[in-house]
Amino acid sequence: MGQPVVHFEIMGTDAKALRAFYSGLFDWRVDTDNPMDYGMVDRESNVNADGVGIGGGIGAMPGGEQGYVTVYIEVPDVEAALAKAESLGGTRLMGPEQPMEGLEIGLFADPEGHPVGVVKGM
Repeated sequence: MGQPVVHFEIMGTDAKALRAFYSGLFDWRVDTDNPMDYGMVDRESNVNADGVGIGGGIGAMPGGEQGYVTVYIEVPDVEAALAKAESLGGTRLMGPEQPMEGLEIGLFADPEGHPVGVVKGM
């Protein structure tokens, strides 16, 4: 059995404008009621008629860095996934980090430079 995509992320320099754009475009409900002002897109509130969809988030990059769009794959061990990505030709970009209790994340670039996240505890 494979490991599922469980989260998408859209990061940029103006999180408020990005949240307004995507919520207006796709009717996403975006919740920023958290200490990081990270716009959570709840899966249950944003599915099609068959119940298909994943949750995600929209936020700002620290220090005005360039943003990205990526997906997060649920893994049993973030460090092991990052190390395996590196052994297969990827580049570690971040992590493992714990942005909040019970959540561990990492980010790598695939061999063509696409950012991909790994997460445990979603």
